[in-house]
Amino acid sequence: MNDFGVRDDLGVREVDVVVIGAGQAGLSAAYHLRRTGLVPDRDFVVLDHAPRPGGAWQFRWPSLTYGKVHGMHALPGMELTGADGHRPSSEVIGDYFAAYEDRFDLRVHRPVEVRAVREGEGGRLLVETSEGPYATRALINASGTWDRPFWPRYPGQEIFRGRQLHTANYPGPEEFAGLRVIVVGGGASGTQHLMEIAEVAAETTWVTRREPVYREGPFGEAEGRAAVALVEERVRQGLPPQSVVSVTGLPLSDAIRAARRSGVLERNPMFDRITPTGVAWAGGRTVDADVILWATGFRAAIDHLTPLRLREPGGGIQVEGTRAVRDERVHLVGYGPSASTIGANRAGRAAVTEIRHLLEGDRQRVTVA
Repeated sequence: MNDFGVRDDLGVREVDVVVIGAGQAGLSAAYHLRRTGLVPDRDFVVLDHAPRPGGAWQFRWPSLTYGKVHGMHALPGMELTGADGHRPSSEVIGDYFAAYEDRFDLRVHRPVEVRAVREGEGGRLLVETSEGPYATRALINASGTWDRPFWPRYPGQEIFRGRQLHTANYPGPEEFAGLRVIVVGGGASGTQHLMEIAEVAAETTWVTRREPVYREGPFGEAEGRAAVALVEERVRQGLPPQSVVSVTGLPLSDAIRAARRSGVLERNPMFDRITPTGVAWAGGRTVDADVILWATGFRAAIDHLTPLRLREPGGGIQVEGTRAVRDERVHLVGYGPSASTIGANRAGRAAVTEIRHLLEGDRQRVTVA
């Protein structure tokens, strides 16, 4: 084995911890690993599939300026100050993450695809990646959701003659000028898309599965804890996590109020089928459209963990704190209740605390043996 923990006979690099993902949760975890004395590229490694710093933020549409971002919480140890609210959030947060990685010398490897995580030798996990395999004592999974947009299936979807796209591919409002657009989804992204598109489109229609819930007044710490607790309960039961936003409701901003008054945010129930020229409801109502925009959210991107068989019958991974119940070596941050930016920071710290205990226990067992 050489100085970098590489087993020369097999080409497997050995580290104590592999962090998958360099978004908010992954960088928070890397920061706390560094604070506990672990050294990047010797004791731990951060792998990120994205081409540059910024996590999922780097893929956000240009019209989402930093001033429109709700609840972006600073990474631990370095505030984000003096940002221009008129700049695209992808640029502001991308620059911030890049500066953060540099300041704390986190040495993120990118672009690296993690193909699978499976049981390795000697009690280690084997992480198979595009830059070769890693053998690790512990894993912090911070792969987020951006790579797994959720597309609902409806009859007739394949015969629609217009364009269908998802929030993940939303280019900004300009491409919808003069078109008839149906926006599906009642979350923050759906309402933001709709309000932008309505200014240039020939016609917009808003469709949601449930009646939107609007939130009046401030959203304080107590309300935040209650919302996170609801998401956390699903994760404890091994069910797929819901987003925190799904239980908090939509904040009633001045822009939302104006859009409701003007009729832009007039909600329609979910249609029953898609036709070649639009959508139709069971009662006979139809709406013609050139575009259907699915603002229907994302699911956790955790397929690379499949070989470890961590999923419960309900479809999710049962988690206590950040630790996978089925494997104490695996921690999930930015998953379920820690999917918010402040939750990701706390989860990164909590995961590292538990992993340090795990590593110290491993070393004590080796010493005794």
